Formats: sequence, C-alpha cells, structure tokens
Amino acid sequence: MKRPLLGGSLLALLLAGAIAAQTPATHPITGRQLAPVMGYQGAPWLERPERIEEEDPDLAISILKIPKGATVADIGAGSGFMTIRMAERVGPSGRVFANDLQPQMLELLRRRLADRRLTNVTLVQGDVNDPKLPAASIDLELLVDVYHEFSQPQAMLQRLREALKPDGRLVLLEYRKEDPSIPIRPEHKMSVAEVRLEVEHEGFTLSKVDEALPRQHILIFTIRAVH
Repeated sequence: MKRPLLGGSLLALLLAGAIAAQTPATHPITGRQLAPVMGYQGAPWLERPERIEEEDPDLAISILKIPKGATVADIGAGSGFMTIRMAERVGPSGRVFANDLQPQMLELLRRRLADRRLTNVTLVQGDVNDPKLPAASIDLELLVDVYHEFSQPQAMLQRLREALKPDGRLVLLEYRKEDPSIPIRPEHKMSVAEVRLEVEHEGFTLSKVDEALPRQHILIFTIRAVH
C-alpha cells in the first residue's frame, strides 16, 4: 500500500524544521555562532594537568584581587576547577555560589568540596536563561570559558546583572579569537570586540581588559550607570 504524499506546504515546513535543527544558533548582535555546551562526560578535560600552564588560574584570581569575605559566583562551575580557588580566596567568612546547568557536574563538585572540607560553597543548578542567583547579592561573577556556550546569552546577562551588587563586577575569561595559534575551535574563542558588543548591549560597561594570561582575555565589566 502506497503512503500518501505530503502536501507541498507541510513538506516545506518539515524541511525548514530539519534545516533549523542542523543550523547553529547565532547571536543577534554580532552574528557569532553559539558553541554547544560541553557535557559532564568532558569533566576530565576540565581537570587536565596542562590546564594550569595553559590558563594560569592562580594568576587570574590574583589579578582580580578578590577580598576575603566577598560573595562571589562561579558561573558554569563544572567540576570546580575555579570554585575551589575562589572558596579558598574568600575564606570562611566569604561565600561562593557555584552554578551549573548539569546536576552531574554539581555532584562531582560536591564530592570535591567534601574531600577538601570546604563549607563556604553553595551549589546552584541554573537554567539556560537564569543562573538562579539571589538578587543584588554578588560582588563578583566569574565566567571562565563559559559565556560563548550560552544558548540564551542576552537573558543570562540580564539575570546576571540583576544578581550583582551595584558596584559588583562581571568577569569573562575567553580564549583569544584574535590569535589563530591558540589550538581551540573558533566557536570556543571570542574577540574583545565581540564580547564588548554583546555584553555592553545588556547594560554593562567594559571597564578593563587584561592580557596577562597565556591564552585568555580577562574582561572586567561593571553595571552601566543610569543617568
């Protein structure tokens, strides 16, 4: 028995849906291709020994001059590579909100925190459009190789802005797209110009760019003053 042929309009809709599913999403401001989120199966890559040399995380923390007792957030914390350092930096009187989309990543981090007996970290499972942080409570939000993977970057930036204290800082570390020698796929790199256009559009001001790290920009934003 022959199957009935699809009508032209229905066939067109199905084809359009299939093409959309295969086409990478892009940012509406810059046209940048949004990178896919790395799954929890990639956690060992986050903890690779050579990451210390490639990214120099301790130098990054030092440059940011995070004070003892600060309330900070590690957005896209993963297995906790930066969370642990931030928790040690702010000390027992401080607080780290470790945010991630994937419960499996948060479970890995929970185990690491228990092993190290760190009690100043709060685990937060966020959504693709909301980090689920308390309003006006964060001194510094750190996004390390994370922002370029946001599937809804504009909504996330708006919620991140709401979670910052008025004098808080939003900090992005991103691999330099301007340097073709850095062995990272292009969609996992960002240029200063791209970051500035996208983030400033959501109510921030780029206050500093630091290029002291081996492969990454440090881009520090503050909330744009409303006159």
